[in-house]
Amino acid sequence: MTGLLRPFHQMRWNEPIIYQLGRKGQRGILVPEAEPEISEVAGDGLSSIPEKVRRSDLPNLPEMAQPHVVRHFNHLSHENLGADSNIDIGQGTCTMKHSPKINETFARSPKVTDLHPYQDQSTVQGVLEVIYRTGELFKEISGLDCCSIQPGGGSHGALAMACMVRAWHRDRGEDAQRDEVITTLFSHPADAAVPKAKGYKVIILPPDEEGLPDLEAYRNAVSERTAAIFFTNPEDTGIFNPRILEFTELAHRHGALCCYDQANANGLLGIARAREAGFDMSFFNLHKTFSSPHGCGGPATGLVMVDKKLEEFLPVPVVKYDEIMGRYFLDFSLPKTCGKVKAFFGVVPVVLRAYAWIMSLGAEGLEEASRTAILNNNYFMKKMLQVRGCSMSYPKHPARIEQVRYSWEELKEDTGFGTADVQRRIADFGTHYWGSHEPFVIPEPFTIEPSESYSKDDLDEYLEIMEQISRECYEEPDIIRHAPHNSTVHHIDHDYFDDPEKWAITWREYNSKYEGYFKRK
Repeated sequence: MTGLLRPFHQMRWNEPIIYQLGRKGQRGILVPEAEPEISEVAGDGLSSIPEKVRRSDLPNLPEMAQPHVVRHFNHLSHENLGADSNIDIGQGTCTMKHSPKINETFARSPKVTDLHPYQDQSTVQGVLEVIYRTGELFKEISGLDCCSIQPGGGSHGALAMACMVRAWHRDRGEDAQRDEVITTLFSHPADAAVPKAKGYKVIILPPDEEGLPDLEAYRNAVSERTAAIFFTNPEDTGIFNPRILEFTELAHRHGALCCYDQANANGLLGIARAREAGFDMSFFNLHKTFSSPHGCGGPATGLVMVDKKLEEFLPVPVVKYDEIMGRYFLDFSLPKTCGKVKAFFGVVPVVLRAYAWIMSLGAEGLEEASRTAILNNNYFMKKMLQVRGCSMSYPKHPARIEQVRYSWEELKEDTGFGTADVQRRIADFGTHYWGSHEPFVIPEPFTIEPSESYSKDDLDEYLEIMEQISRECYEEPDIIRHAPHNSTVHHIDHDYFDDPEKWAITWREYNSKYEGYFKRK
């Protein structure tokens, strides 16, 4: 290898919760009182507010000086890893990549951050134009006809599709009859969870020996009761189903809709489209493939594209252009809309970043980004499979698109160390990998997705880390057994996450559950 291993020791602060840092009476800013001549004209600023909308008590907020606030959040940032601080290809299906900083500048402009969703539409023509033009770009990217940016993330995009499926069949009088949705084992989990949440019975297709969705099982499953199929392609294994058109055509022959989960389109731009694969609708994660950082759940956008026949079922509002008046406007009048799936009309900064990213690359650049992502992935795969103890899921289908689901099964059998042990040790090298694969359908799994952002040197450095950890598992087990040594990560008690009684989602709940604990300490 290249000798790229470097020492790493992450800063550890054991930072308290911000409420515990606050001190009564501290202030970050003192707002000056209005001068008498202003008060005489404008009043005290409170009397004009109706009493029923005034607070009866002060908000429960931490009281802190500005330097303390800055220090607190800087401390938290020191304990983070991400695309700007480490080689983040181990985030797996989450597509971590470099977001050009000029796009951040656009998104942070007061022209965006000072907008309010209740502004008159005549005052926000610029941002409505960006939304509209983004939809036009995605017509080319997907081959589909109509756009909504309302969903606030990938699973939310899947939810919007499920809502439209329900509205479509209800309009046709078939809602009661069509009570099943078909997905695949290695489609994104939301593709089973969202239809289930909408009341559908979900049929999950197993993979065949190559890791492809079992076509014979599909033929037996699809029927007049099928409302829709929800497919990810390529799946979470990185395997692309080349026979996808057979699946969509069979669904259409039975009157079902075809829904495409393109949360990760990183290996498909300019190469394959939803239209040619036979899908009626598709969503795209703008916060993955299209520049915006993944954000650990938000802010996000699951942009939805649909065939023309489904336009009137889209969530409202949608952005349209009035050619006669020469203006953009929000259209709430779709007669068969599935309703709103989110407040207002979408997460504008995420859409703006995506628009800037697409416009800067152009059609040729988008395709080059995808081909580079595929090249990076296949280079990494060839090298990773040379690491002792590592194997690949479904090796009978060796081709992969943008990611691979690997396995440490051999390592586990040889040394007793599995993917969780590697995950703890890798933090000592200033990076991480994705370990959220429960249940382990593939033994001791891990998923790597080297997007187009990473150089060959980056990939080689990550590979050297994996080789080092593998060697330690075989030759120096105590290093693995006591890892991590230099990171803020620690041994995690999964029982904590499995017990809702131990969760504390808000400060008030945390305080009521753990106040006595801290007093005892």
